[in-house]
Amino acid sequence: MEYIYAAMILHSAEKDINEENVKSIIEAAGIEADDARIKALIAALEDVDIDEAMETTAMAAAAPAAAPAAEEAVEEEEEEEEDEAEASEEEAAAGLGALFG
Repeated sequence: MEYIYAAMILHSAEKDINEENVKSIIEAAGIEADDARIKALIAALEDVDIDEAMETTAMAAAAPAAAPAAEEAVEEEEEEEEDEAEASEEEAAAGLGALFG
């Protein structure tokens, strides 16, 4: 993951994402750089539009974050409907009791 972060830092700084720059960032972080992993990263990112990938990921991350709030609203609505149904049943029972009182 550190290697991806290094590439993102370089991208944000508008620097070239190449082996030398990635290795410099990894070593600056106090991590021993693995040349094979760096080469694999550079090869994997060769045809990737990083801006588009980051935007897509940000939207995908926002959707699940909104889902719990929507679920909570639905649960509250269901609880209110249940409370109303219980109240109606109690009123009906009280009305029947008055008839047969």
